[in-house]
Amino acid sequence: MKNKVIIAMVGFGNIGSYFYKTLLKNKKLIALKTGKIPIIKYISAKNLKKNRKTKIPKSKWVKNSLSLVYLKDVDIIIELIGGSEGMAKKLVFSALKNKKHVITANKSLIAKYGDELSKIAEKNKVNLEYEASVAGGVPIIRSIKQGLIANKISKIYGILNGTTNFILSTMEKSGKPFNDVLSKAKKLGFAESNPVSDLNGNDAADKIKILSSLAFNKKISNEKILVEGIQNINLVDIIHAKSLGYKIKLLGISEIRKNKLVQRVHPCLVVKNSYIGNIDGVLNAIIVDGFPVGRSILQGEGAGPGPTTSAIISDLCSILRENINYPFGVSSLLRKRIQNFDISNHICSSYLRIEVKDIPGVLSSITKNFAKNHISIKNLIQLPDKKNKKADIIIITHENLEKNFNKLLLNLSKNNFVTQRPTFIRIEKV
Repeated sequence: MKNKVIIAMVGFGNIGSYFYKTLLKNKKLIALKTGKIPIIKYISAKNLKKNRKTKIPKSKWVKNSLSLVYLKDVDIIIELIGGSEGMAKKLVFSALKNKKHVITANKSLIAKYGDELSKIAEKNKVNLEYEASVAGGVPIIRSIKQGLIANKISKIYGILNGTTNFILSTMEKSGKPFNDVLSKAKKLGFAESNPVSDLNGNDAADKIKILSSLAFNKKISNEKILVEGIQNINLVDIIHAKSLGYKIKLLGISEIRKNKLVQRVHPCLVVKNSYIGNIDGVLNAIIVDGFPVGRSILQGEGAGPGPTTSAIISDLCSILRENINYPFGVSSLLRKRIQNFDISNHICSSYLRIEVKDIPGVLSSITKNFAKNHISIKNLIQLPDKKNKKADIIIITHENLEKNFNKLLLNLSKNNFVTQRPTFIRIEKV
């Protein structure tokens, strides 16, 4: 590779402009550490006329983003558009096919097309780097591919979405309801104007699929996995959980069980004085269980211009050092498909909040439903609301099968005493 390395950027929003300014500021330091001078020669964005705080020379602007992949002087394409389809997909596929290195922060693209993209990158001996796609500034991808290379990883899990972690921890500390805290998160820039993929768990699901593939040297699973978000978490559940010694966290969890892959994303009750229970705000935290290392923990800012830029520059420096590597740590030829574990056979204990009419015979009717589905009750608290003639029944169960809990919830929703669908949250031992 020549002394000067030419970069083309596509996408110039908050992250793009922050990266541009940071690279200009740190160009000498990067050159000192890598022996190469990175130069952003071309920039393309959806709206070239947009009024931006960062002033860019007109000579750098390129209207047709796809034309960049055919320019002979371009060495690296940085994709900051987002989304798994459209221009982002066309650009990254075309760039790799035209033997350009690619750096992306696009988790949905990698989760959906990572296997295909890695094959093209390997064939053309170029890098596909995506550290910023999972956990922002936390170097989890490089840690798995390099730092933990000698380890057989058995489980990887943690808080993979800063928006939902901020909402849940702020609800707990402030005592304010979900919608109020969501509005605050938007004002502070911790949540997008349309944060659906964060709230419904899809963002964390993309990330856990990428981490599973890396950790277990398998193809990215395209089978449906268990994904539940936080949009139905009520402040009353956070208060009850706290009184029982728990906190509610949205976790992404992946492990190999009986030679099958278990991937799930859902709210969990975790012991409040546990490590993961004390990760608050917009922080991400990822725990890796492996042999011989034991347990490794990585924690840090999971989103935003600063952490994302840190990850992109890390990827850039890897390319500048001419570290051509397999995108997923091992050759595509060696990464096999793995069957998904039947999640209905997952075993856990759980928290249920059942809102009922406050009339005689209710408790007996509810506990009969539990007995019918062979679910044993560990703790039961009844909280009457005399004014509204209703009551909350809070139940902590012993461990049981996921399919039995599903049958229980179906039975309870048909119970004439139950006024709304019960809240069901799994308890996770972490």
